[in-house]
Amino acid sequence: MPEKEELGNNIPKVYDPQSFEKKWYEFWEKNKFFHAEVDKSKKPYSMVIPPPNVTGQLHMGHALDNTLQDILIRYHRMQGYNTVWIPGCDHAGIATQAKVEGALRKEGTNRYELGREKFLERVWDWKEKFGSRIMFQLRSLGSSLDWDRERFTMDEGCSRAVREVFVSLYEKGLIYQGTRITNWCPSCNTAISDIEVEHETEQGHLWHLRYEVEGEPGKYVEIATTRPETMFGDTGVAVHPDDERYKDLVGKTLILPIVGRRIPLFADEYVDKNFGTGAVKVTPAHDPNDFEMGQRHHLEEIKVIGNTGKMLEGAGKYAGMDRYECRKALVKELEETGVLVSVEEHEHSVGHCSRCHSTIEPLVSKQWFVKMEGLAKPAIEAVKDGRIQFVPERFTKTYINWLENIRDWCISRQLWWGHRIPAWYCDDCGATSVSRTDLTKCPHCGSHHIHQDEDVLDTWFSSGLWPFETFGWPDKTPELEQFYPTATLVTGYDIIFFWVARMVMMGLEFGKDIPFHHVFIHGLVRDSQGRKMSKSLGNGIDPVEVIEKYGADTLRFMLITGNTPGNDMRFYWERVESARNFANKIWNASRYMLMNFEGFDKSFKPEAADFTLADKWILSRYAKTAEGVTKSLDNFELGEAGRMIYEFIWNEFCDWYIELTKARLYDKENERAKNTALYVLSYVLEHTLRLLHPFMPFLTEEIWQKVPHDAQWKSIMIADWPTADEALRDDAAEAQMTAIMETIKTVRNLRAEVGAAPGHKSEVMLHFTESSLRPVFAENEGYLKALAAAEPVTLLADDAEKPENAMAGVVGGVEIYLPLKGLIDVERETARLQKELDKLEKEIKRLTGKLSNEGFLKKAPEAVVAKEREKLAGYEEKKQAVEGRIQDLAKL
Repeated sequence: MPEKEELGNNIPKVYDPQSFEKKWYEFWEKNKFFHAEVDKSKKPYSMVIPPPNVTGQLHMGHALDNTLQDILIRYHRMQGYNTVWIPGCDHAGIATQAKVEGALRKEGTNRYELGREKFLERVWDWKEKFGSRIMFQLRSLGSSLDWDRERFTMDEGCSRAVREVFVSLYEKGLIYQGTRITNWCPSCNTAISDIEVEHETEQGHLWHLRYEVEGEPGKYVEIATTRPETMFGDTGVAVHPDDERYKDLVGKTLILPIVGRRIPLFADEYVDKNFGTGAVKVTPAHDPNDFEMGQRHHLEEIKVIGNTGKMLEGAGKYAGMDRYECRKALVKELEETGVLVSVEEHEHSVGHCSRCHSTIEPLVSKQWFVKMEGLAKPAIEAVKDGRIQFVPERFTKTYINWLENIRDWCISRQLWWGHRIPAWYCDDCGATSVSRTDLTKCPHCGSHHIHQDEDVLDTWFSSGLWPFETFGWPDKTPELEQFYPTATLVTGYDIIFFWVARMVMMGLEFGKDIPFHHVFIHGLVRDSQGRKMSKSLGNGIDPVEVIEKYGADTLRFMLITGNTPGNDMRFYWERVESARNFANKIWNASRYMLMNFEGFDKSFKPEAADFTLADKWILSRYAKTAEGVTKSLDNFELGEAGRMIYEFIWNEFCDWYIELTKARLYDKENERAKNTALYVLSYVLEHTLRLLHPFMPFLTEEIWQKVPHDAQWKSIMIADWPTADEALRDDAAEAQMTAIMETIKTVRNLRAEVGAAPGHKSEVMLHFTESSLRPVFAENEGYLKALAAAEPVTLLADDAEKPENAMAGVVGGVEIYLPLKGLIDVERETARLQKELDKLEKEIKRLTGKLSNEGFLKKAPEAVVAKEREKLAGYEEKKQAVEGRIQDLAKL
């Protein structure tokens, strides 16, 4: 906490977040306000951070995600929950390895030259050097994470948890090794899972080729393909069983062009009769659907494209060529040899790696898989029966639809950085052994000639255990007992499949409970044009730069206001400026109040009779705001909660109540009235700062420390959450004050219409259609005098005639009249209007002459003449209005 001499009633004139944000974060962290020990006397509220990649740095998506989490955790901490928010980062297998391999290439070497052990040492060195960058950036955002509990997906505890899960699933028969088609990224040089593939529509071609029927010279079957380079791996041609065009050919043999291989023509219901020619080439080693057909019809699998995207020996003279170079050269040969019949434009969906965006190559390879169907069913039921709730609820359907159609998950990756698969192969007996501990000899034959699987596990496999491994599982720790299941998961809709569903499956299987009660889904932060922020577009906004210029509170408040759960939001600099203006408004208003608090007796307590109508109104509005904000936060409507606080602070507290108190604050003769005003100002400011704290933690702490508050609280972040005091609610006071405020606004508008000087007082006459308002206005006419420049305020009798030569306005139950005679300087206004009238008469004379000129009328286009006549009519109309106004002034 700052030294005592820093404390005082005054704050600097200028709001400068850089002068105090770092100071307060260090204060919170030093005092361990973010940390929570197990305490069974308190109700727990726990969250785990979606672990950012160890390669990462803060981007706008992180800023939004962590702001939402921090609001929830600060809110529940102030409510008295035993709160814990676990920080940590993910080892990000592919991304991190790519970073280090890139550095090695610059040094003229690679991982293979270093060897596995030396390479992993380099990765750990890189992690230690750069891995904590985003954690420090999260601090600058104000994220109140329990740093004493920080985890890493490859720390000792997480590694033990990962191995326990792998071995357990293997022992249950849910993990198996098999040869299947996988999505292969030639750039990352590893298999990836289905959901790591992004499908994009591309404009391509459909090549029609002729495959000769064996023994029948001149007879061909025409097939259509989008990938002619895979034809070297064709081991069959398929047609639909009901396709009459090919009935007589089913069972015959075709000759594969160029290669000369004999391949069967067979029938399979998978084939779409209406696509292309109805006959499709079957390449089991390079297409998932062809692979399935190959399994059904016992076709050979011939791999002709390698892991790096280059053609293999089976491609003959094209071996060693890039797959797309091969395509060009092959098409040319097919054309020259008469095999190519035609080429047509074709739009189709092409899979790309979600990390590097390279085109995916489906390849047959031996990988490790998890059987998903049995794990998916309990995960579906947990959402259907309401144990887990999605916010917004519409994402429930997205989640369930995917799990109901889930395929087995390929979990092995051809990398070195990650959790190495705990499987050992015996070179002597050929057995495969999976173990929780490292093996040095074969459990089956006792041979020491064994070696561990070279591959590592998919990063999402370890992060799927995150909600329970972070609390010490597989040990039965006190933390696991109190904080698991967690309360809320906050994440984007783009990783529901990647992460959310897998955590639910793993949590139910191993944590023996759901991993969280609520899944709070937010959208993406897009640029002002609605585009996704990306390096390639160069449209990304660095949140750290925004924080350095505007402060973390401004960024946080901008990100959550005007935003609804689950929907994308657009980043506008105007919204940043608006949030900064709000922070400035709070700062300046607080500074004004703090200056007036000097000498205020904090023990002063007003009696009921001391409260004015304005006091009762603002206290009631505060109570309702506190209730509304609390309800919105409980319903995950964080943007709405922020809007309510904004409206209350800016419009009601600052623009109205503070102005309404000034007369009392400057009244030296009525000390009790002044103290009552200060009491209410102090009460509302202190409580409102607490309401605002989860949204703008730094600003609220800086001001709150200087505002009278309960001495038991060392920081606003551990102060009690302000509740709505029912005793403060006063609907009658709100209705009465609203009538007065609406009257003041109407008077201001009427004065503005005639350009009344701000300092010039004018009579305001009020006629009441709702008689109950008469005594209210009689008692509080001072508000009109202070804020509407009304002097005198005349309350007309019920049967009084309406004033002549007066401006009029109506609000609920009140008719408002402003006599023009006292409102404006008649002589000055008449002179001004006469000048305007002279200008109008000159223009009318000029246009009348122009439109009387026959030469102009003959030469000018009709549209030009019509426009001039329209101008003349407008000037004449204005002249009549000005003349009428001058006549009215003459009567005053």
